[in-house]
Amino acid sequence: MNTDALTIQEAAQTTGWSPRMLRYIEETGLVVPARSESGYRLYGPAELQRLRTLRHLLEEFGVELSDVSFALRMQRDRELSDAINAWLVAPALRPLDVPDSGWLAYEQEKHLQLLAQIGSSLDLPPAAVLQAGSNHQEMPTP
Repeated sequence: MNTDALTIQEAAQTTGWSPRMLRYIEETGLVVPARSESGYRLYGPAELQRLRTLRHLLEEFGVELSDVSFALRMQRDRELSDAINAWLVAPALRPLDVPDSGWLAYEQEKHLQLLAQIGSSLDLPPAAVLQAGSNHQEMPTP
């Protein structure tokens, strides 16, 4: 074993991140430790520094690990980044074939169709999808 590196348990004790959280951080690609010949994670000074500055980043800006993970994904996936950036600046536009007085009803119908499609793909009735959405819950599993 490399004496200039810590095991996941030692890294957890040193950094205050739990072993489970260190595995999650690795899964997201934020901090990926080296591996020993036998497959153990090895946290060296560079990984410890990244974990320390990651915690500082989260605290300073009040963001979550999932936010930083998504930022990394945006940086790596140009198509996703372009699509999100385009959506952020795009104004809401009424379809030309929809009268101004019918736009609200049109959008409501489009949402109902979308929810029915989601429910169908999950093998759920539309009412279950609507209920989950109105309560800001995860979709139920069939």
